[in-house]
Amino acid sequence: MNVFDILGPVMVGPSSSHTAGAVRIGYVTRVMLAEEPVEAQIILHGSFAATGKGHGTDTALVAGLLGMKPSDINIPQSFEIAKERGFDVTFQKSVIKDAHPNTAIITVKGCEGRTIKIQASSIGGGRIMVNRIDDIEVNFTGENNTLIVHNIDVPGNISRITSLLAKNNINIATMQLYRHEKGGFAVMILETDQDVTKEIIEESQCLTGIIKVTYLQAVEI
Repeated sequence: MNVFDILGPVMVGPSSSHTAGAVRIGYVTRVMLAEEPVEAQIILHGSFAATGKGHGTDTALVAGLLGMKPSDINIPQSFEIAKERGFDVTFQKSVIKDAHPNTAIITVKGCEGRTIKIQASSIGGGRIMVNRIDDIEVNFTGENNTLIVHNIDVPGNISRITSLLAKNNINIATMQLYRHEKGGFAVMILETDQDVTKEIIEESQCLTGIIKVTYLQAVEI
């Protein structure tokens, strides 16, 4: 337990789960996109859909996508700032099967054409859980350095990535593997003790069988 479990995050309110957590979902999505966002479609589920408007969930998600953190005083003006930057955002409500009550699905496009689809939940106290990336099930918080590797599910891809990290003295704290089906698309989620440099990421993207590599540096609440 740490101080955030007792006091909660430093944030612009009113709610740690509906506001601070929503900002963090948007922020993590932006970091993983790795580009200035120009267009986003956001689906709200459960409590996010039912009471999110009153708690500023929509404003918070947009603020995070703009690069704001939960303590940013400009969160209430996120829609105006998005308009000034030419960032087009649309919202809709839907029921997402087996999802946490505070869940959003964000499909976002960047200024250079990169796209990413994230499903994430606000689980309380400003913390979040990323549940899906590009429709592949995952499970991580973003509180640690996280390397997300999209790859083809064939022998050798895992060892190529882990060997590259070992060569660069990067220690793997946790590792999770997910796939659509045998021999299909797969995702590795590697949490690391050290920061993964841009050079390592670029080298990993050139490895055989690797489709896309995304890096999320540890995000403070």
